[in-house]
Amino acid sequence: MSKRKYTFDGHPIYLLGERGSGSRSRKNIQDFYKIRQQCLESGTLFEDPEFPATNESLFHSQTLDIRYDWLRPKEINKDAQFFVDGYSRFDVRQGDLGDCWLLAATANLTLNPKVFFRVVCDDNSLEENYAGVFHFRFWRYGKWIDIVIDDRLPTYNGKLINMHSTEKNEFWSALLEKAYAKLYGSYEALKGGNASEAFEDFTGGISELYTLKEAPTNLFSILEKAFSRSSMMSCSIEPDENINEAVTPEGLVKGHAYSITKVKMVDINLPNKKGKIQLLRLRNPWGDEFEWNGAWSDKSREWQFIPDYEKEEIGLTFDRDGEFWISYKDFIKYFDKLDICNLSPDSLVDETEKSTNVKWNLKVYEGEWIKSISAGGCRNNIETFHRNPQYTIKLEHPDDDDEEGFCSVVIALMQKHRRSRKVIGTNFLTIGFAIYRIQEQDLKEKPLKNHFFKTNLSISRSTFLNMRGISGRYKLLPGNYLIVPSTYEPDLEGEFLIRVYSENKHEFEEHDETCGIGEVDARISGRIDDLQPPSVEALTIEKLFLELAGDNQEIGWRELKQILDHCIPKEIQNKTVNGVQKNGYQNGNHPSHENQGFSKDICRSIVAMLDIDRSGQLGLEEFRVFLMEFAKWRAVFTLYDRDNNHKLDAFELRDALGSAGYRLNHHIINTLIYRYGSTDKGIPFEDFIMCAVKVKTMLEHFKEKDHGNKNEALFTVNDWIMRALYS
Repeated sequence: MSKRKYTFDGHPIYLLGERGSGSRSRKNIQDFYKIRQQCLESGTLFEDPEFPATNESLFHSQTLDIRYDWLRPKEINKDAQFFVDGYSRFDVRQGDLGDCWLLAATANLTLNPKVFFRVVCDDNSLEENYAGVFHFRFWRYGKWIDIVIDDRLPTYNGKLINMHSTEKNEFWSALLEKAYAKLYGSYEALKGGNASEAFEDFTGGISELYTLKEAPTNLFSILEKAFSRSSMMSCSIEPDENINEAVTPEGLVKGHAYSITKVKMVDINLPNKKGKIQLLRLRNPWGDEFEWNGAWSDKSREWQFIPDYEKEEIGLTFDRDGEFWISYKDFIKYFDKLDICNLSPDSLVDETEKSTNVKWNLKVYEGEWIKSISAGGCRNNIETFHRNPQYTIKLEHPDDDDEEGFCSVVIALMQKHRRSRKVIGTNFLTIGFAIYRIQEQDLKEKPLKNHFFKTNLSISRSTFLNMRGISGRYKLLPGNYLIVPSTYEPDLEGEFLIRVYSENKHEFEEHDETCGIGEVDARISGRIDDLQPPSVEALTIEKLFLELAGDNQEIGWRELKQILDHCIPKEIQNKTVNGVQKNGYQNGNHPSHENQGFSKDICRSIVAMLDIDRSGQLGLEEFRVFLMEFAKWRAVFTLYDRDNNHKLDAFELRDALGSAGYRLNHHIINTLIYRYGSTDKGIPFEDFIMCAVKVKTMLEHFKEKDHGNKNEALFTVNDWIMRALYS
């Protein structure tokens, strides 16, 4: 990776909308340092045009008659400060916005200074170099993004309406919430969610979701290990369908996210014996008197059995601040969901503080589900399930502390860009994944075809949920496994990120074809003979070539078009889709002869493919070579055009090009469909020829440069531009 101007702890930081950031490109790329310097020099305070102080930044689906005033911190409190006596989980209190999931994560964020200052930039200040501009950093699908905001905050009657601190003059948490709202388009976009989303956006970690009524027997051990690794944790109770945020008799709030801020096995001295008890410390982001009132709650009689040294070590207090202790037994009984975000290795404490047994090993891939191509749906759709993207994981070394020889693996599947598109009605898809045990011979077939899934059952699978991310922890024996991520229903489009963590090193790869030139399908030879023009017709075609050729006995793209239009049956030329042709003209009404039959683009591409001397012309021998290739492609097309509608569906394109001798992965196929497919992603004959021409040209160009046959090649900029121009 090239050295970037902005980095943190050795990791590149991208600006929102910058090329390579993974975020939607923006006309104006905002650089915090440049903006601050400009404002300081001009004596003005920054006003963010990308996230204006208007209702449009608050809401995307509603309008209210209430007038909100956008005020800067020093207009709200004359003694406004970014931090007051540092930062803590008590700086995070909920306002009117239903984003308790974000607040639960923010409270956890304060427990790890290294993680905290990756998100909350340490050069933010309401005093030194103050110019009304601030910035925060969030992890977004594998990249760290710097978000610039101004410090105008929504208020009502002079008070903040959303996240705020217990200290009236402290503003870091309110500004962080604004930056997060800008990342997703509006404050309203943050309404409703899971703490795991914010955990991942704060850390780049990987989340696990547990249903506590089905908790594994070793869950407390998992919690202890997670806490020791600085993992972020939250929990919740299922909401009441009739009452929003209903309070239980035990003082707990339903449909509300709590932070888990400590996990501890605490010494206890009972009258007749000594022992230990499993305790957790939780926090309600409301930060008020709504707390657990059962055993181990504030001032409950159980605390008399805890030695003073233990009370001091765990920092026991009895303030009415929303924070309380609860036994693990009651935690399992009264709570329903648990989120644990395992921090990626680069988010943990300093290397000097690490030990080898607290490192996670992480591998990541990006993918997408495309309608009629790679969106095969779950296994219920067995005829199309194999079309989904496939990934293999190889496990060799069991966990160091596992006596049974198992490997711990966490698999996480995350949808991309859907919360930020709430404004246009985009919702989360229902997603999940299946895991298969595979043998060495299965690795040879890339990807695995339908017959494998019809004859093999998955060894495990996730629950399918309509959440941004779904994950699971698995204990697997060493060996090879296949992971198939999918939407529940077929033909639903979306982008995703799939990540795998293991306690020891593993190999994680996309299980797909290596692009290259392969063997032509044996079935094609006979079809070529059937489709080859009779000798008399072949002579007629050559005679036409000679008639159209100039004195130099060569033809250009216009003459090639005349020959193709003459010799290819009319029924497979320019087939319409719903009455509209690929070139955009309806019902055969064309403004010129050039728009009839084969297109200018394909004829030019064919000439470029065979034009060795780059003269822009084809000689007779080059034309004969083309006729042989053309016969092969036409034979392939007819082989897969089973319903004789002169069009391939998207599922068939990969197989058809494979039969023509071109090994392609689904990323290339997706691109070809976007470039050449019709609105229903069908491929008419002419577009199939165009695909074949482009693929053949680029593969052969690569092969010329791959001198060691290592599937690697070096290109100069000039070489690549020239090839692109001539293809």
